[in-house]
Amino acid sequence: MKLALLAAAVDPTIGGVLALGDRGTGKSTAIRSLAALLPERRVVRGCPYGCGPSDAAASCPHCAGQPAALRKADRAPVPVVELPLGATEDRIVGALDLERALSFGEKVFQPGLLARANRGFLYVDEVNLLDDHLVDLLIDVAASGENLVEREGLSVRHPARFVLVGSGNPEEGDLRPQLLDRFGLAVEVRTPTGLAERVEVVRRRDAFDRDPHGFAQAWSRRDAAVRRRVVRARAALGEVETPLAALEQAARLCLRVGTDGLRGELTLIRAARALASLDGEARIMDAHLRRVAPLALAHRLRRNPLDDARSAVRVEQAVLEVLGPP
Repeated sequence: MKLALLAAAVDPTIGGVLALGDRGTGKSTAIRSLAALLPERRVVRGCPYGCGPSDAAASCPHCAGQPAALRKADRAPVPVVELPLGATEDRIVGALDLERALSFGEKVFQPGLLARANRGFLYVDEVNLLDDHLVDLLIDVAASGENLVEREGLSVRHPARFVLVGSGNPEEGDLRPQLLDRFGLAVEVRTPTGLAERVEVVRRRDAFDRDPHGFAQAWSRRDAAVRRRVVRARAALGEVETPLAALEQAARLCLRVGTDGLRGELTLIRAARALASLDGEARIMDAHLRRVAPLALAHRLRRNPLDDARSAVRVEQAVLEVLGPP
């Protein structure tokens, strides 16, 4: 799960991360803690949508028509915005500011959660329990990168480019295939079965509950090291070579497991490139494809009622056959 989140932080075009598994395994904790590991971003001063100062195609109401050279910039944390399960559509997409409408008679748009998540992360806990009309809304916005609001006499269009992150317990309901396909990487999180690992998790959690500030200070150096690693990987991502052999291996893997469409190959290559950049490597190698293949392909397999093997196991078997032993 941590590998998937770091890869998405390096290359947002991977398409987001889905973490499904047992309750109480730290899925939400890991996702929420991502905000502290991300480097700050440059934003246009006063822009409620967090547009970048050098974005020539900025289309939000605040920045549209304003030359990039005249925009003043500030530094701000990368947002990790949580979408509550019971959130209304108005809260998500934005709506008329009722207070200003009633007090001054002005029609002013009040941005929603999608505006806050622009150029950041949008986290949906219990994503498999999300209402169908909100699922359709997220699919449309994630595909277009824009949010269009037309209601109460308002017509507002603003950028909404975000990395979608979801978590949930599959025992409580299945995820709609259309939404599942939008997640670039998917991981299965299971309860630890080793005694030492369980003890260490409980020890760290207890230490945090007793002294949150001291716990954060004790881990601040490692957090800073991860942050520097992400910054270096982002800067070097465009220089990572994608050999023809890597493309062929990715296609062989997808053919072997029988994925539909070409999203599997694209996601696999992007994730492998992000991993190579995180590792400081100059090109994608079989080792990178091997590590990210279960994350990129397992949730894209067709259901076979006659095959009891879990999707991740089937991908691991295909990796062994195509790429050979590690």
